[in-house]
Amino acid sequence: MKKLLPILMLFIGSGAGVGAGIFLRPAVEVVEQEVAVEDEEKDQNEATSKDETNEEEISSVGMEYVKLPNQFVVPLVDEDRISAMVVMALSIEVAVGYGEEVFDKEPKLRNEFLRILFDHASVGGFDGAFVNNENLDVLRRDLREVAQMVMGPDVANDVLIFEIARQDY
Repeated sequence: MKKLLPILMLFIGSGAGVGAGIFLRPAVEVVEQEVAVEDEEKDQNEATSKDETNEEEISSVGMEYVKLPNQFVVPLVDEDRISAMVVMALSIEVAVGYGEEVFDKEPKLRNEFLRILFDHASVGGFDGAFVNNENLDVLRRDLREVAQMVMGPDVANDVLIFEIARQDY
């Protein structure tokens, strides 16, 4: 009897699970409608992304990307001690032919970028989920404004963050 009871419980539990699954299964029509709605949304998103891609291609014509040679290291201070370090690699999108000018003005660019990065760190921009789009958009906008201030608005188009890492201590 002791060996029969666990086997019996197994069959009863399995049968109840299968029965509940069949009973709670959504109707086939509802699933087909949801799939059709998802397909329509996907088609609309693809059309929108194609339009955005065309706009990006048009705006980036005549641009080149200049990678700044050294990474940026930003210490995160918490209660008078370094609690983490953020390491970033940046690249600047400039008009074609101005790549050498970026290297000529690199010390000024690095100084201004570090100022922005330290300010971003001091207000908690690198805390928690620091790589979410809202935080990074704010940081990119500030870096772009500084690059345009140093290089000129006709020269510097954008600043790209292509590597970012945080090491907690």
